Amino acid sequence: MLNLTKIDTFKYIDNNLLKDINKYGKIITYLEGSTAIDSDQTQQYFYIILSGLIKVYQYNPQNNREQTLYLLKQNDMFDVLTVLDGKTHEVMTTALETSKVLQLPIQKVREWIETNPEFNKMFYPYMAKQMRELEELATDISLYDTSTRLMKLLLKNIDSKDPIKKFSLLQKLSHEEIASMIGSVRAVVNRYLQQLKKDGIIDIKRKKIAINDIHKLLQRVENDYK
Repeated sequence: MLNLTKIDTFKYIDNNLLKDINKYGKIITYLEGSTAIDSDQTQQYFYIILSGLIKVYQYNPQNNREQTLYLLKQNDMFDVLTVLDGKTHEVMTTALETSKVLQLPIQKVREWIETNPEFNKMFYPYMAKQMRELEELATDISLYDTSTRLMKLLLKNIDSKDPIKKFSLLQKLSHEEIASMIGSVRAVVNRYLQQLKKDGIIDIKRKKIAINDIHKLLQRVENDYK
């Protein structure tokens, strides 16, 4: 039996549900660079990320382009869609760093959704969050150019606790991965990052990004909305 009492995701759930999760759960480790959760596995299992970073994406072999849909980190869940409709979610996954996930039988998760209000307090807000993120991604790709999408991504991922305003998530990603998040390619993202650096808005040292002038960045994004 597991002991997951210290995991943030389960901090506020009742003891009976926690006992069930510990009873039926299994911890799986994916090494950095490996294929993580196989889409066929989601017909049998539901996953909660305990640590690490897993990319969920679509890939077009004809033009070698990727589009990142989610970056799953601690407390994220996968796959919400398959739990709800029972259909295979045709996506690809890669562990961007060594990751541990909690594997739960999908039928047990469906049972909790139907009968356990405590589980629903975790599940439904998270589902809404994912839907909003996908809506925002679709809107950004449809309505805004690459430069604006990049600046919005920078603003969205600022670590407010960091005094020099680093990007806790983006620091772990290559420029190619950042490009995949906004529907672009590395060369274009590099060009816009260098322009932001030239304008004194950001600084890039050893591939790490920091904001020098957040007000100027906000103003530039607002101007692009007009």
